[in-house]
Amino acid sequence: MPEGRSGNVRERYGRWPVAADDTRYVSVTQMRDSGGTIEKGRFMRITSSVTSVSWIPSEAIPGAFKIPMLLGVSHYDPPPPDVLDDLEALHAQGLFRFANRLEGWIEVDDDGRIGNAGHSGQGLISSTVVSLGARSLAIPPVAFPDLRRDPDIAGDRVRFVQTTGGRTGAPMPRKVNRPPFVQITSPTVWTTLALTINSDGTSEHEVVGASPFPRHWFFNNDGQLIQKSGLADYRSWAGENFGDRSPWGEHDQRAVVAEIETALERNLSTLIMRGGAKPEIRKIKQGATLTKQGHPGNELYLILDGMFSVEVDGASVAEIGPGAIVGERAVLERGKRTSTLRATTAGRVAVAAADQIDRTALMELSRGHRREEDVADPASRR
Repeated sequence: MPEGRSGNVRERYGRWPVAADDTRYVSVTQMRDSGGTIEKGRFMRITSSVTSVSWIPSEAIPGAFKIPMLLGVSHYDPPPPDVLDDLEALHAQGLFRFANRLEGWIEVDDDGRIGNAGHSGQGLISSTVVSLGARSLAIPPVAFPDLRRDPDIAGDRVRFVQTTGGRTGAPMPRKVNRPPFVQITSPTVWTTLALTINSDGTSEHEVVGASPFPRHWFFNNDGQLIQKSGLADYRSWAGENFGDRSPWGEHDQRAVVAEIETALERNLSTLIMRGGAKPEIRKIKQGATLTKQGHPGNELYLILDGMFSVEVDGASVAEIGPGAIVGERAVLERGKRTSTLRATTAGRVAVAAADQIDRTALMELSRGHRREEDVADPASRR
């Protein structure tokens, strides 16, 4: 499963034992402000966290399902920030659909042995705002109970697992893929996150499962964006994820997870989608090729959804997902594609003309896309 490492907060406690259900924390900011110094005693508390934030990107809803978006009755969401400073403030402003924050702590003695552990955190789910002319109505969500497994203590590490989610309170009448073949209530959204804290102060996160829709972004203990879901599959979510097809019915679902794009790609994606001419949106079937090495090409592609394998001379050298921009090297280098891009899932891309992007930005982008050189010189890989 996808994992990542992050920093954490280390705390020293003096003369009192700390119970497993104690949820007192010293924040990252407090630790930094105080220089990270707390009186040495019998226990050292190490805390860490992982957070998912889920939202609906533009063009993520297909066919007739997007009519409410086109009419202005409902809306797509702006991307969350790259750094989470105040999750509760974002929630109060309705800037995401739902979030899952998993926080954990362990207590380690001076010999590095784990003596205690506990976790907290919660799910946050936003109201659905429906606009009717000059008026708007906020429909309260249906939040499901947070699911937390007991901390799993194994030697020098502790693993925590938490599922949060629910559904919008707005009705969503539709045909579905199994009995009773019609549903009125909306499908279930969720993420299942795992956090492992080690006695040496390091930690790792894991995306155990998630609903196939909407888009999920994942943030580490420092609030930095570190991963995102690679596929936002509205049709399968609407048709399957109701009733017992969720973790509350003991049915989780594997998440397709992608690494994040660069800051430059993020800025250019806004230019492509909102900078002027509306881009063509192209659907790519699983197994199909978006580009072929050696073939001519003069278009740029912004991956909106799905995962693509980057192949050089028949060998897969990387996998890319939503937010990645590709195709600039053919524009800059004699008009021929330098790699084959093959869809490993169904996908969607926005097609942009080369003259939409400043040439200097294209050159900067291309410097990070020389994957055939990474194959020739493994030491140069990022």
